[in-house]
Amino acid sequence: MKIVHLIAGAGPMYCGSCMHGNTLAAALRQAGADILLAPVYTPLRTDEENVSIQRLAMGGINVYLHESLPLWRSIPAFLRRLLDRPALVSWAARRGGSTRPKQLGRLAVAMLRGDAGPLKNDIQQLVDWLQAEVRPDVVHLSNVMLAGLALPLGRRLGVPVIATLSGEDSFLEKLPAPYCAQARAELRARVADLAGLVAMCRFYADFMADYLAVPREKIDVIRPGLNLAGHAEQREAGGHENARPKIIGFFGRICADKGLHLLVDALHAMREAGNVPPYRLRVAGYLDHADRAYLAEMRKRVRAWDMADRFEYAGELDRAGKIAFLRSLDVLCLPSLIRESKGLSALEAWASGVPAVLPDHGAFSELVAETGGGLLYDPQCPGALAEALGRMLRDEAFATECGRRARHAVHERYTSQRESREMLALYERVCSERTSVKL
Repeated sequence: MKIVHLIAGAGPMYCGSCMHGNTLAAALRQAGADILLAPVYTPLRTDEENVSIQRLAMGGINVYLHESLPLWRSIPAFLRRLLDRPALVSWAARRGGSTRPKQLGRLAVAMLRGDAGPLKNDIQQLVDWLQAEVRPDVVHLSNVMLAGLALPLGRRLGVPVIATLSGEDSFLEKLPAPYCAQARAELRARVADLAGLVAMCRFYADFMADYLAVPREKIDVIRPGLNLAGHAEQREAGGHENARPKIIGFFGRICADKGLHLLVDALHAMREAGNVPPYRLRVAGYLDHADRAYLAEMRKRVRAWDMADRFEYAGELDRAGKIAFLRSLDVLCLPSLIRESKGLSALEAWASGVPAVLPDHGAFSELVAETGGGLLYDPQCPGALAEALGRMLRDEAFATECGRRARHAVHERYTSQRESREMLALYERVCSERTSVKL
């Protein structure tokens, strides 16, 4: 079976979908699968070995120009191909590219319209390449915003196309009018062209079945898996309570949606109430240029509250740095405002035995129930975050047990090897179903 996985690159940003797709592709290859991982828009950025090919399935510069400049569609193909060079696209993405929804409304709608829209030439070129040189048996799209590819791929190649559901609703709901309504309508129409959908938790499968108006049985739930290399050793538990400052960690994109401000405010409230042990707050993750003002506001708050010496931004981290960062923590706190579809940062912390405090919504609710890896708090209840975090900081025995249980669960049930086996079974099933329909 020849598998093609198309992943939408996110330019210079560390993107959970990109990193998860790369990890899955590597595990599938290790299992003996014949898989080709091809980036769409921009090359992938990942903190593991990048197993994608050095070719863009659809280059972001050409896609942008085709959508915004109708005359560009008459440019000779050999000139367009010059702009698909990965190094050039990466350079452009670092200097001017954006993955912000408010700036991508028209492009999102155009992509969902597939070869019936302004991106017809780009899509035709992609299909021609796959048909002539690759000849896959199944195509996997990294997110459902690429669903406009399903009909032309299925029609020309005669293969099933599936897509992963990966937080698309939060992207869609930020599109300005009229693009939000247009994109959602196009997406609801395009999912009918897919042979299947994959969600990484039951919550998101249920939610997107309603959001996209698709039968729930069309969505398979396959839990995410991690590459556990480097997480193998058991993290040492902290010393006696109050023997040293507790290290509280935040790991994720530095932006308002991920809720760092809620964590900073909770720590201030705990300090004012006098019920927080000595601590340090360590923060790490991707910082977009547009979010620098947000981080500056967090620094301003901690200075005003005389907490500046307890706050550290460790920057973006490579894989070794990420694992070392997570292993340094006593507790991870991710007070995301978004109902997360994956929860990868929590899983990575748990892989090293770090307990977590998480909002009781989205993937987090299921992950804590299945791993015992920490405490959930009611995001609608004022003071709930501070209360849960305070308990985790003060009760060292409880925190250690949460970390132990979570580490065991992740190493047993959230591995990339397990995920690759389940994904291969899905590929085989949709291929079999398509063959049966043809017969």
